[in-house]
Amino acid sequence: MNDYYEILGVSRQASQEEIKKAYRRQARKLHPDVAGPEAAEQFKDVTRAYEVLSNPEKRQMYDLGGESALGGNGAGAGTAGFGAFQDIFETFFGAAGGGAPRGPVPRGRRGQDALVRLDLELADAVFGVDREIQVDTAVVCPTCQGSCCRPGTAPRTCEVCHGRGSVQRVTRSFLGQVMSTSPCPACQGHGTVIPDPCPDCSGEGRVRTRRTLHVDVPAGVDSGTRIRLTGQGEVGPGGGPAGDLYVELRVKPHPLFVREGDDLHCSLELPMTAAALGTVVEVETLDGARQLDIEPGTQPAQVLTLEGLGVGHLHRGGRGDLHVHVDVHVPTRLDDRQRDLLAEVAALRGEERPEPRLAATAGAGVFSKLREKLAGR
Repeated sequence: MNDYYEILGVSRQASQEEIKKAYRRQARKLHPDVAGPEAAEQFKDVTRAYEVLSNPEKRQMYDLGGESALGGNGAGAGTAGFGAFQDIFETFFGAAGGGAPRGPVPRGRRGQDALVRLDLELADAVFGVDREIQVDTAVVCPTCQGSCCRPGTAPRTCEVCHGRGSVQRVTRSFLGQVMSTSPCPACQGHGTVIPDPCPDCSGEGRVRTRRTLHVDVPAGVDSGTRIRLTGQGEVGPGGGPAGDLYVELRVKPHPLFVREGDDLHCSLELPMTAAALGTVVEVETLDGARQLDIEPGTQPAQVLTLEGLGVGHLHRGGRGDLHVHVDVHVPTRLDDRQRDLLAEVAALRGEERPEPRLAATAGAGVFSKLREKLAGR
């Protein structure tokens, strides 16, 4: 009695994948074309074992009662099922069997996508802008209109493949005569040849040129945002359809404003007297000058917000806010009169000998981060 597991060299707990790998390994080694005619019987045994063990129902019957339990369902010599036949074919010829797509391959193919970069000012990102860009790209040849042929001529049917785009050849194997298909070497699978190529594009059907395009940049974009211009990329070989053009944006740093999401931040330096007494100041924004009320007693690092003066929300209405971070300036040089007046104020407030109080700090605030960004430019 044959032990199919032993013939394939696997354990009784082997998975279907392990059985398949073992069979392919044995089939390569024992095939008569490799090992000679004397290995034909062993090759049949290996094929018979795989036919049974690769079928879950037959494998269960075999595990219960051996070969006798298979009855007429066992795989006899030379009667391997389609699954085994397919595995043999894949083992020696690959999964595709060396074949090629039927029919000629179109000469025109889709062109490649292209990527260009566009620098923007912060105001362009805040409000949106319409910009012109120049790109060097492939366009349809104006002489042949993508036909690849000299005007007045046309492609000719390939005399090697007779327009099929592929050629066939017959080889011998243990399965008998095997027919394989491959692209025609004369026409590269197109089925036609170009006897008289266009002189301007050399038979490519496309030429390179510089074009000017308009890019509609919406409000709210940021560095790294890509805008897709469909069909504005390179025209494909043979006058094929154009790919897409991607415009990658880069927003240049601004000397005054720092962007965080759709909000803008800036720093406002105030004299300590203005912070203490309060005042109205004019601050420059991307929308022009705006008045800002400074309440009496405004503290250092206090944030004052101008609503709706930030960055426009991308693909939706409205804008972010402008946050003004107050930086109270303490004078370092005082004349005698100024010193006397400040000393008088300190006396009136009982602050000649102040008692400092320690306060817990939770780390750098937004304003500190803002100053670090501005200082790092």
